[in-house]
Amino acid sequence: MRPKNQSSMSEFLLLGLPIRPEQQGMFFTLFLGMYLTTVLGNLLIILLIRLDSRLHTPMYFFLSHLAFSDISFSSVTVPKMLMNMQTQHLSIPYVACISQMYFFIFFVCLDNFLLAVMAYDRYVAICQPLHYTTVMREELCILLVAGSWFFSCAHALLHTLLLSRLDKNNMRPKNQSSMSEFLLLGLPIRPEQQGMFFTLFLGMYLTTVLGNLLIILLIRLDSRLHTPMYFFLSHLAFSDISFSSVTVPKMLMNMQTQHLSIPYVACISQMYFFIFFVCLDNFLLAVMAYDRYVAICQPLHYTTVMREELCILLVAGSWFFSCAHALLHTLLLSRLSFCADNTIPHFFCDLTALLKLICSDTSLNELVIFTEGGVFAFLPLCAILGSYIRIGATILGVPSIKRICKGLSTCGSHLLVVFLYYGTLAMIYFIPSSNNSKVKDIIASVIYTVVTPMLNPFIYSLRNRDMKLALGILYRRKIIFSK
Repeated sequence: MRPKNQSSMSEFLLLGLPIRPEQQGMFFTLFLGMYLTTVLGNLLIILLIRLDSRLHTPMYFFLSHLAFSDISFSSVTVPKMLMNMQTQHLSIPYVACISQMYFFIFFVCLDNFLLAVMAYDRYVAICQPLHYTTVMREELCILLVAGSWFFSCAHALLHTLLLSRLDKNNMRPKNQSSMSEFLLLGLPIRPEQQGMFFTLFLGMYLTTVLGNLLIILLIRLDSRLHTPMYFFLSHLAFSDISFSSVTVPKMLMNMQTQHLSIPYVACISQMYFFIFFVCLDNFLLAVMAYDRYVAICQPLHYTTVMREELCILLVAGSWFFSCAHALLHTLLLSRLSFCADNTIPHFFCDLTALLKLICSDTSLNELVIFTEGGVFAFLPLCAILGSYIRIGATILGVPSIKRICKGLSTCGSHLLVVFLYYGTLAMIYFIPSSNNSKVKDIIASVIYTVVTPMLNPFIYSLRNRDMKLALGILYRRKIIFSK
């Protein structure tokens, strides 16, 4: 559907550095040595900081993130440059080029934020040395780093989406309009019921946010909860807060104001973060299942297997692959042309709903959803099922009431969350559609975007002895300080 004098851009040519052919070998060796020095040097910094307890301070915590950012920053551009110099194959696919630009902007911005955070750390250390430990506490350090990652991600995503729209808008046939906004029809609720449902969903959202924040707070304050299981749980709680915050506030605002429009960039960004946190929940649930498998099936080796480095690597990997997964679907969608109809019969910008508004060929998007999306959903589920099959076999190998009760108390909360999460997803994608399939999809979406994140704090606090104990200690502290 493009004009005849314009072509669909599928790849670019990177001309590289202005180097003479006879100098290619020398410069290739030079840049390869510099790249290896960058990677190995920064990996050594990270390793030393992890291994030496004397370096477990705010300054070196920020430095380890800066070192990781520098490795990633170089790895975004240098390997492709070296490969081009060696093979003279200068082409780069469209998606790879846009992805390279995204991560380049991301890590440039992240470096800026981390350098500013490190400068603030040095200011406190030199100008307020007596208050350093109270100001630069662990919670603030984590918040500063997490904020740096988040705003860098948002900054890079904004520029990527704005750029990816240019090709689509400039090469659009005259009978198609440039899509500037969408209309979210929201939930199929009667006007007289809007107030009741607004109050209901607002209460559920506040319960989700406050309940999961309470879980994070309890885990941070109680040293007995500084274990791998609760480390993963704190990330799951944060993911659930973000997951609900991506969709519910906009839904509530639409219900209250009846202003149903959402700008193009905001809609695509909402879809990106929705896919991101869905995928992150998948990975975290799988990681938690593996943690429970090691705890029950290999209890004597638990502390050596689930060491701090592995826990951080599993969580970092979950965040990275979720980011890449969401970015791939976002870039593939942003290349397509939308029809004149901008009405989305949903309460958020869902990928499947947006694909129904496309006038271009969506076969590649559907193929990626079926293959890559299926793998990212199937592998974590297989890991969860495999872990619990092994756990069940271990418990039933020497059956006793005590072992079964202990196994249920250890895994019961996680199993219930897995059932709720994957059960609602199965309602949408695996149960045959009926005449009311749209209503069914919306109801199931409400369950896993609003209800499931809200239930997680209750499941983990009411079914978990350690969490109830930590909650009791926090409550007693509040009473003591209030007197």
